[in-house]
Amino acid sequence: MQKFKEKVEEAIKKRSFELLKREEWHKWHLADLADLLLSLDKTDRAVLFRLWPRDIAADVFSYLDKENKNSLLKDLTDEETRLLLANLKPDDRTDLLEELPGQVTQRLLNLLSYEDLLETRFLLGYPEKSVGRLMTPEYVAVRPEWKVAEALEHIRSKGKKIETLSTVYVTDEKWKLLDALGIEKFVLASPDAKVADIMDNSFISLSAFDDQEKAVQVMQKYDISALPVTDSDGILLGVVTFDDIFDVVQEETTEDFQRGAAVTPLTTDYGQVSFKELFRKRAGWLVALVFVMLLASEVIASYEEVLTKVIALAFFIPLLIDVGGNTGSQAATLMVRALATGDIKLSEWFTAFRKELVIGLLLGLTMGVVVGAFGLWRGGYEIGLVVGLSMVIIVLFTNLLGIFLPFLLAKFKVDPAVASSPLVTSIADIAGLLIYFAVAVRILNLT
Repeated sequence: MQKFKEKVEEAIKKRSFELLKREEWHKWHLADLADLLLSLDKTDRAVLFRLWPRDIAADVFSYLDKENKNSLLKDLTDEETRLLLANLKPDDRTDLLEELPGQVTQRLLNLLSYEDLLETRFLLGYPEKSVGRLMTPEYVAVRPEWKVAEALEHIRSKGKKIETLSTVYVTDEKWKLLDALGIEKFVLASPDAKVADIMDNSFISLSAFDDQEKAVQVMQKYDISALPVTDSDGILLGVVTFDDIFDVVQEETTEDFQRGAAVTPLTTDYGQVSFKELFRKRAGWLVALVFVMLLASEVIASYEEVLTKVIALAFFIPLLIDVGGNTGSQAATLMVRALATGDIKLSEWFTAFRKELVIGLLLGLTMGVVVGAFGLWRGGYEIGLVVGLSMVIIVLFTNLLGIFLPFLLAKFKVDPAVASSPLVTSIADIAGLLIYFAVAVRILNLT
């Protein structure tokens, strides 16, 4: 690819456009061509993009990120943009229009043909993050009364522009979905048999209003590469394919990682994000957590006299709150991931609570014995008892906090990933200090 890149750059420099037009672009993978395009300077990008066959240009365009798509569109004429949009797959076209600035989107809508405009507006009408926004209305459907030979002929005639042919859908005359059959059933069946004869009337479908994450879960559960999308009456609207699902999984996982680090999800790749946006996405949470931690400072200040009387108590503050924060962070991470993958449902909160109650108690006793021994060595019997007992209660409490918080957020339709390590740790720190000083005052008879 490096040698090929040098060849392309040399051809552009010498204006050998006919040589580039004759190049066998179809032999290269689209991802490699996208990398090649981005490796050129902006002027050469537009030149090469114009020289590509329309189908290659449209497919490579789908591989670019938001910023590079927007940049490339600015260098194309209205006619070139119209041809590009016409050659994009419907779901890729909708995805493009969703993420571009409003004024740019409106300009592009005005360049679409009437049929493409209706199709795109149809897709854009579904809620954001819904399956309806993800689906493509391009699929192959046959009728149950057709013969297999007739169905195969229909598949051959319509399948050239279809994204996937692994599954063929059976619908009635009103386009109600009746079945989803693997292409192999048609190949292996007798040509004279009717489609109805090979139907098993067993299929999995999604509603156009389902969340995209449900599509991920269903596709993983049933190990299928394409899912039909229907309306409330069972009418077949489109298909969601595995490549679209892969993009959703990557996007959702990235968002969860970012939220888990107390970062508001970025709207573009890290390499493309501006300094201003990166600062804004990170500063908000950090400032909010500062105010939360100020409460921890107030707790310590309110027990100043206690610390003055028994200075040894101060030695164990970092240890106790760190272990508590780590415990809560562990529990929250496990539960956020379990909810995201569907391993556990919201209705199963009590099952998780009971399990983690036992785990938290065992962890607390283990850590309590270890830390209590250090307390005994550092400050005597009473300090050892205070530190050990505090550790048991803190670990138990923060473990349950880490489990309960994701459920609570999910219940109120907030992404459980917001129950991030920094947030859980900050709450655990305040609670840990209150528990520690309350135990110390009680056992040491301090006022």
